[in-house]
Amino acid sequence: MKQALSILVLVCSGHSLVWGQAQNGAGSASVSTSSDATKASPAISVAQENDHRAKTLIDQAIEALGGQTYLTIRDREMQGRAYSFHHGRPNGEGALFWSFTEFPDKERVEITKERDIAELYVGSKAWEITYKGPHPIEQKDLDDYLRRRRFSLDTILRTWVNSPGVVLLYEGAAIAAQHPATQVTLINAQNESVTLYFDADSHLPIKKSFSWRDPVDRQKNVEEEVYDDYKPVAGIMAPYNLTRYFNGDMASQRFLHEVTINQGLDETMFDPNSHYNPNKAAGKQSGKR
Repeated sequence: MKQALSILVLVCSGHSLVWGQAQNGAGSASVSTSSDATKASPAISVAQENDHRAKTLIDQAIEALGGQTYLTIRDREMQGRAYSFHHGRPNGEGALFWSFTEFPDKERVEITKERDIAELYVGSKAWEITYKGPHPIEQKDLDDYLRRRRFSLDTILRTWVNSPGVVLLYEGAAIAAQHPATQVTLINAQNESVTLYFDADSHLPIKKSFSWRDPVDRQKNVEEEVYDDYKPVAGIMAPYNLTRYFNGDMASQRFLHEVTINQGLDETMFDPNSHYNPNKAAGKQSGKR
């Protein structure tokens, strides 16, 4: 902030004094400007130091997850059981699921023991596939999925970090999921923000939080994910437990039984009209392995 200049006005009859006063005023302004610049420099250094600390924590987290191997995952398959909750209470006994992801924007999720119901997401389109064939998923459900994908941990660490205009904020120590943690917030060029919490010892991500406003009622919603039970898988660390919260209430839990990466996925599984049969494909894959 510029300092206010205190001007002493003297009434006298002499141009030399007026000239001297003008010179002194100019000198005072020069000193003030120099002082302002000196004061501005530490602020810039603090901002740069904050950005550096945030970037260091993110780099440590990526390295803990597997470094370049994690960043270059092409595809991932997960098997496990998922549970949903309503107002924080269990909703049913859980369901077996198989999830197939081909980065950056393809995913197929199969449920039931027979794997005869699937949800398919390709780019910005989605279908539910049953014995009756494929039909588009409702727009609200698709919007929810696309939002979660945009704010997913994989997208944050693989895309946001290197996006032009992203701001990194180191926010110090915190407690997340009952663990000592360090906290970093990222803000992208669209003014969307997400906060990541890294374990203070392992540097692995243990929690993620972001908020958004409902387009209908304009109410603010907060979504959180907690990652736990990390296990090594082909050069990366994968969280086998994931708990999702919505506005403070537990919304879902996922417990994985198996994770594989870079096995090569059948492209027909991402075509809603291909009549892909997961049971036949699974038999071929298990025989090949």
